[in-house]
Amino acid sequence: MNLPLTLATTTALLGLLAPAAAPADDWQQVGTDARSGISGLASEGPGSDSALFVNDNKRPGQPRLSRVSYRDGALAVGRLVWNGAEPNDLEAIEAIPGEPGAYLALAGRGIVYRITVEGATATVVDHTPLPAIAPGDDYESLALVSRDGKLAALWADRGDGPDRPATVYAAPLTFASWGQPLFGTVTRRAYSAAEPRGAGVRHVSDLAVTGSGRILAGSAADAGDDGPFDSAVSEIGRVALTSGGRVRITLAAAPTVLGTFPGRKIEAVECLPGTTGDALLGTDDENAGGFLRTAPYCA
Repeated sequence: MNLPLTLATTTALLGLLAPAAAPADDWQQVGTDARSGISGLASEGPGSDSALFVNDNKRPGQPRLSRVSYRDGALAVGRLVWNGAEPNDLEAIEAIPGEPGAYLALAGRGIVYRITVEGATATVVDHTPLPAIAPGDDYESLALVSRDGKLAALWADRGDGPDRPATVYAAPLTFASWGQPLFGTVTRRAYSAAEPRGAGVRHVSDLAVTGSGRILAGSAADAGDDGPFDSAVSEIGRVALTSGGRVRITLAAAPTVLGTFPGRKIEAVECLPGTTGDALLGTDDENAGGFLRTAPYCA
């Protein structure tokens, strides 16, 4: 799926999106307020013209999951019905490799939801806490890696400014027969973003893994619901999954900054399958809503 950067924005399928002209910097608006920003993205598969995104809402009945679709040069967003235990503060979502329609969604305090999506309904299969939750951890990222039928998960505490780097975690992943995610031995590494810098920086606001095992991370600075915001996407290391299911992560001594985005708060980075290396980037700009664009970071 090669998403154009100059799509006309249309009204939302279910009334969540107001029409808006494309900003001059190629970001496309997909939400107009703090309830409709993008906190995590998952493509709906190779050749698909749509992706799911989570909303980090906390009150009952507010949107938890939405779909953004690209058809015939138009962009539209629709809210999905959430069927099951209602999460608080969803921050990431990933498709489960080899299982069409199956996803893992992660809440900020470390609860993982396995869901199935059919049409406009998402159904909770099971939910469980992440392993190795440390005091003060706040999670905004999740990525899944697959090799030879084996799976691994990567996630990170986002960190907070120069005195609290992010902690990147990795573990083998399997599923119980009833659907519960099961995590193996956990590996962890500290990470500090090169950009942006200063107080309040979230060193990891999302993670993505390319087909060759490169780890990409979004980072963001958030001064409040009205900003100002600042973001970057960087290559931070590599992950390998052995044929026996062991997962190894190596973080670079100095991350490579792939792009900086003043005025935006990137909370979603997704490598799009079936493309020549496009990444889909999403923002949660709080009261300004959410924005979307592609960038050539996943080759």
